[in-house]
Amino acid sequence: MSLNKALLALALAAALTACTKTDEAATDAAATDAAATVDAAATDAAATVDAAATDAAATVDAAATDAAATVDAAATDAAATVDAAAADAAAAAPADAAAPAAEGEKK
Repeated sequence: MSLNKALLALALAAALTACTKTDEAATDAAATDAAATVDAAATDAAATVDAAATDAAATVDAAATDAAATVDAAATDAAATVDAAAADAAAAAPADAAAPAAEGEKK
């Protein structure tokens, strides 16, 4: 092989090596950028899920509070209705109905 051909082969080998290293660096940079993008997206998704969970918990708490207030009001109304009915029944009953009649006795 002549000296010119040997130098040409060395130059070509050096150029190919440089291109390969440049491609590897570009690939590494792209992979790093992609990893950073995925990490940022995962962080955003986690924050969104946390916010949604917090909102859902607040909604459930508010609904439970409203339900408890509704049940309490209904119980209070029912107690008042029972008390009023008992008072009406007591007022309508004759005075001698409180003492039971002896067996065989007529009223």
